[in-house]
Amino acid sequence: MKKIINIADEVVNDMIEGLVAANSNLLKRVDGFNVIVRKNKSDNDKVALVTGGGSGHEPAHAGYVGEGMLDAAVCGNVFASPSPDQIIEGIKAAEMGKGVLLIIKNYSGDIMNFDMARELAEMEDISVETVVVNDDVAVEDSTYTTGRRGIAGTVFVHKVAGAMAEKGADLAEVKRVAQKVVDNVRSMGMAMSSCIIPAVGKPGFSLGDDEVEIGMGIHGEPGVERTSVKSAVELSEILTSRVLEDLPFKEGDEVALMINGLGSTPLMEQYILNREVHRFLTEKGIKVYRTYVGNYMTALEMSGCSVSLLKLDEELKELLGAPAETAALTQRCKGVCK
Repeated sequence: MKKIINIADEVVNDMIEGLVAANSNLLKRVDGFNVIVRKNKSDNDKVALVTGGGSGHEPAHAGYVGEGMLDAAVCGNVFASPSPDQIIEGIKAAEMGKGVLLIIKNYSGDIMNFDMARELAEMEDISVETVVVNDDVAVEDSTYTTGRRGIAGTVFVHKVAGAMAEKGADLAEVKRVAQKVVDNVRSMGMAMSSCIIPAVGKPGFSLGDDEVEIGMGIHGEPGVERTSVKSAVELSEILTSRVLEDLPFKEGDEVALMINGLGSTPLMEQYILNREVHRFLTEKGIKVYRTYVGNYMTALEMSGCSVSLLKLDEELKELLGAPAETAALTQRCKGVCK
């Protein structure tokens, strides 16, 4: 195993300390817990957004803590849900008196532990609502889930709900737009290589030099098909057609498009895939309003990518373009980032 680490069991702690050191103007850690919060809470009392999950998906989730997005992120061990005691600390550190929205990816451990933390918060008179993200169209049930998995489309939920909360909306309104994104975002991914969990020290699965797995999950869960290496044109059609058919999207729709790298796929290849997805969507009469290309939700050093489409209306377009400043953004976005 070749990784830039110290002790395998300490990778999450060391990663958190490095993240905070690099973004000390934006972030701080809750003492004694694997919880990252905004260094300076909003000047206005607002609904707090809290999320989390297993580490190894960076920049998700802590990279999206900041103005216009999340108020806290709770970091579990690699590919493992954070415990309820960690999550409740994140809730208490983030809440500002107007309630808390928990954004949960649909994995069994996350659902169970966030629900337990919600119950603990309500015992302390903190109003809590939840949304569950299940954007992956590849498989209905998988190794870690009942129902569809939550993957890179979750970042759109963070952005839209965060913008609504920043406007001062109440908890019901913030939940409404978060659920609106969940209802209108679809994703599908593929993998070309495995990844190595530091504490395990060996790949979780193997793919031949000429193999790819279509529909693989961000923890290495099985997909729908193991097949030979495909061209960017073929991959764009396989992934995007499944996404389009599921909602379904139709001619004339406007969408936000995310090409998400899983950790080891070069930007060159991501941009090539983006080119082909744009062409495919144009042929279908679907307009791409905004495009995001990069590593938004990874799987350690897995090679592969996912395609996410969010169907837009005027409300979602406005919220998607609202200002945000987080560690995962290289610059303050004033709604002009394309």
